[in-house]
Amino acid sequence: MSHYSMDDRANTGPVRCDLRSDTVTRPDAGMRAAMAAAEVGDDVYGEDPQVNRLEARLAERLGKEAGLFVPSGTQSNLIAMLSHCGRGEEVITGRPYHVYSYEAAGASVLGGVALDPLQVQADGSLAPEDIRGAVKADDSHHAISRLVSFENTHNGMAIPVATVSAGAAQARKHGLSVHLDGARFFNAITALGCAPEALAGLADTVSVCLSKGLGTPVGSVLVGPADVIARGRRWRKMLGGGMRQSGILAAAGLYALDHNVERLAEDHARAERLAQVLRAYGAVRQDTNMVFFTPPEGSHDALRGALRQRGIRIGGGDGTLRLVLHKDADDAALSAAEAAFRAYFETA
Repeated sequence: MSHYSMDDRANTGPVRCDLRSDTVTRPDAGMRAAMAAAEVGDDVYGEDPQVNRLEARLAERLGKEAGLFVPSGTQSNLIAMLSHCGRGEEVITGRPYHVYSYEAAGASVLGGVALDPLQVQADGSLAPEDIRGAVKADDSHHAISRLVSFENTHNGMAIPVATVSAGAAQARKHGLSVHLDGARFFNAITALGCAPEALAGLADTVSVCLSKGLGTPVGSVLVGPADVIARGRRWRKMLGGGMRQSGILAAAGLYALDHNVERLAEDHARAERLAQVLRAYGAVRQDTNMVFFTPPEGSHDALRGALRQRGIRIGGGDGTLRLVLHKDADDAALSAAEAAFRAYFETA
């Protein structure tokens, strides 16, 4: 089931708690003040001081040489794949990972790069033996295996460092580079209790989204070796991602790194709290800031409508529902959501 159904466009009226995604967060007063006060310049010329600070700071935090600020996580992953791979080369990745399933096959459409999707393990990882089996022989009949792209977190699951390390080691054994789609990178290290470098150090390049758990209005940063990021900067321009006085947006990212990383543990705790409530009404899995809830068959539309009437937004779909906690879903909002779920199931 896709978590990106447009059914939720029908939600109208006052919203008390929006659980569709952590992308719905809005900049708070402190972040808006930082954005308003941002010193800016033309980033295409490399003259925006806030962008330069953000790129350097996130690269240093993850133990990389350089960073590149881009408008979206999709573009960040695309730039990474195009920077690692040439036409006729391939990326080995997971079938349910975003780079394969939710990013419109951009690497193939725009770069002539093949994607070879593997089944993922129960914990969201790629098995080393599956990676080994997917690497192509040096044969003109095949694409040239060049890159393995991991994802962490995946569907909320924080994949252990040792597990990612085993997959990355298999990639390197065959001379492949490694990319990590770390859209929710800081959720992962919060759950794993590890330093940023411990996870980021397993990959050549890492994409970090600022507009999910970190709560900025827009933007991602791709970090990695200086030469790869230099190629990425050229790709960014070609893809239309070169922005001008984008320091206003970068200032939000800098503010988020100062104020919104440690508090991710609160989202994880609230997700666990919501999961405890929902276990009385259906099957539940909870990891990091996500709750996956399967209500009784046939109840989805009625449940969604009842929640909407109480100001609670959830995503579309007729199977398992993904509910995402974030900084704008505070204790009061969560209490409203819990009450709405109880009211529906206890009177249905």
